[in-house]
Amino acid sequence: MENSRTVAFIYAHPDDETFGCSYLIRQIADEGNQAVLFTATRGDAGKTGRLGEMTREELAAKRDIELEKAIEILGISAMEQAGMGDGKLKEAAPATLQELIADFLRRHEADVVVTFPVDGISGHADHIVIHHAVNEVIFGGKAPSVQKLYYNQLGSFASESSSVLKIEENGRWDVKRQALAAHESQILSIERVFGKLGSDVPPHQHWETFELAWERGVHFPVKAEAEHTIFDDLK
Repeated sequence: MENSRTVAFIYAHPDDETFGCSYLIRQIADEGNQAVLFTATRGDAGKTGRLGEMTREELAAKRDIELEKAIEILGISAMEQAGMGDGKLKEAAPATLQELIADFLRRHEADVVVTFPVDGISGHADHIVIHHAVNEVIFGGKAPSVQKLYYNQLGSFASESSSVLKIEENGRWDVKRQALAAHESQILSIERVFGKLGSDVPPHQHWETFELAWERGVHFPVKAEAEHTIFDDLK
């Protein structure tokens, strides 16, 4: 689509994008823009839910299929997996991971990037590694097309140090529910966060929120007025 924008979602595992960004991703796609996804690992060190025992290779293959289903539901236009060690990202050479991310962003000419906050939301070591790798790429100017960086924000729906973008459910819970259900091997973690996946929007799932961490060289800018879309103020 002419004049469409691209938002890159940079995460560690299959399902990270669905947990925190489903409303936003579907909104981007519905409005004719591009959502692209980089996943560092295949999630082969995770649990298998109610599927029983699997080898790591079997789980990786299963999670590949699950992710393909989820990205189709969400409307993600391109996805790449780096195939790095699940649960072992802190052992990877930082420069290697950073270059993989930078190359992905450059090839897709991403305007905006979304990734984990400093605590990785859950404290997961892989999430935290991704956070710092993305920072190094963006702050170091290694992806010059990027104008804005957002972190997933959880809980307060506000910030004293930056602007927070709120994305309303707006009828998209069913999309999120279906995408979550596609990650069948992770159902126990999903139910721990969202409860049983029914048609009613769960409490605290009426919004997804994202903290504006960086915009064209300015760290944690505060906007005079709340942003309406992730594309506000792009050049």
